[in-house]
Amino acid sequence: MQLSNWGQYPKVNTALCCFRSDEQVRGFLDSNPSHIARGLGRCYGDSSLNAQSVLSSICYDHLVDFDPSTGILVCEAGISLAIILRLFVPRGWFLPVTPGTKMVTVGGAVASDVHGKNHHVSGTFCRHVCWIDLLTSNGNIVKCSKTDNPELFHATCGGQGLTGIILRVAFRLIPITTAYIRQETVKTRNLEEIMTCFEESSDWHYSVAWIDCLQKGDGLGRSIMMRGEHAGPEDLDIIKSRAPLIASDKFSFSVPINMPRFTLTTWTVKAFNAMYYGRHPDGTAKQIVDMNSFFYPLDAILEWNRIYGKRGFLQYQCVLPKTAAFEGLTTILKRIAASGMGSFLAVLKLFGSQDDNGGILSFPMEGYTLALDFPVKKNAFSLLNELDAVVLDYGGRLYLAKDARMTPSTFERGYAASVDRFRRIKASWDPDNRFVSLQSQRLQIGG
Repeated sequence: MQLSNWGQYPKVNTALCCFRSDEQVRGFLDSNPSHIARGLGRCYGDSSLNAQSVLSSICYDHLVDFDPSTGILVCEAGISLAIILRLFVPRGWFLPVTPGTKMVTVGGAVASDVHGKNHHVSGTFCRHVCWIDLLTSNGNIVKCSKTDNPELFHATCGGQGLTGIILRVAFRLIPITTAYIRQETVKTRNLEEIMTCFEESSDWHYSVAWIDCLQKGDGLGRSIMMRGEHAGPEDLDIIKSRAPLIASDKFSFSVPINMPRFTLTTWTVKAFNAMYYGRHPDGTAKQIVDMNSFFYPLDAILEWNRIYGKRGFLQYQCVLPKTAAFEGLTTILKRIAASGMGSFLAVLKLFGSQDDNGGILSFPMEGYTLALDFPVKKNAFSLLNELDAVVLDYGGRLYLAKDARMTPSTFERGYAASVDRFRRIKASWDPDNRFVSLQSQRLQIGG
C-alpha cells in the first residue's frame, strides 16, 4: 500500500502490519529483516516510514495499570493521548507534557520525545517516563529506565523507533482540579517584544506564540502570545463550575479534499495573518478557556493537512540557543519575508535547559524554537536549505520528528555531541540494523 505521514510527503509503497500482541509483533520481526514502528502517523516526514515493512501499533492500545496515589499510568504504546485524556481528565489527571495535537500515541510521544508549551518548566515527555518495555532485534523484551539499561532508555527516548519496538510505557500524570486554563493573550509588535514577553512569562506554566513571518521592518516578527495556568474551581463561572472536569467537546469539521494550490498563496497567508493579528485586542486580555482550545486548536479541523494540497507540505522546526536566538531568528524571518513564502502556521516557543532525563537525540536545547509549514514545491526546498545554513551557523538544529529533507551533514552538525553515542548504542542492541526508516537511511543514522 502507499503510505505517508501527516505532511503527505514523502510517500512510500510498503507493507503495513497491525499487531495486537507481543507474540504477533515477534512473528512480524521474524518474517522481515527491515521494519519501523508507526503509531498514528502524526510525525510529519519519513521517520516512521520503511519501504519494506511498517509495524502499526494502533491496535495495541490497552491500559495496563494506574496508581492514583502516584499518578503513574502503565499502558500499551499504541494508545493515543486523546483516549488517555478522555478517560483521565474527568478523574482529575492530565498529561505532564503534551504536543500540539492529542492524536499521538504514547509510543510516538516517547520515540519523538515530544515537547509542549511547558518545556521551560517541565522538560520533554520522557522526563516523566518511569520505564519502557522494548522489543529488541533478537526478539527479547527489555525493560529500560533511567536506572535499568539506562543507555538503551536514553537512546529510545527521541530515537525515532530505531532501537526497537516500544511495547509498554509507564509515565506519571499530573493532578488537576478543572479541565480549564486561565489564559492571557499578549499582542506584541515585533520580535524583540515577543522575546521580552517570553522572558517575562517564564514563571507561567505554559507559553506559546503565533508569529507573523511575512512582516518586514519595524513589524518583523509581530506576534500573539498565549500563556496559561491550570484553572482552579474558584476561577470558573457558575455554568463551568457545575462540571469542572468536563471539557466541552468542540465542534469540528473536516477538510474534505486536498485543496488546489491557488488557495494557499502569499496573498492568502498575508490576509490570514492580518485578520488573525487584528482580531486580538492591544495589550493583554484574560480568559478562561477549555483545555482543548488552549492545547489542541487544530484538532478541531479534521484532516487539516489537506489544506496544502496533494503534494503535501514540509514542516520545518528549528531551535537556536538563547544567546544567539534574537539575531538568528531575525535572519530567518528576513529570509522568509524576502522569499514571499509565508508559513500558514508559524509557532514560537521558549525552551528551558535540557537535562539528562531526555533522549540522546532529543531535539530541545535552552533557547527558542520556531515551527513553520511550507507547501511542497521546488523553491520551498531552496529556501529551507538556506535556513538550514542559518540555523547551523547560530549553533542550532532541526527536529527529527518533523523532518523530511535535511541532509546528513546538517544532521551531523546539529546533533554533533550525540550522533556517535547513539550509533554505538543502536549497534550494540540492533547489530544487523533491522530497525530502519527512510529518514535513518537518508541521514545515515543507523550505520
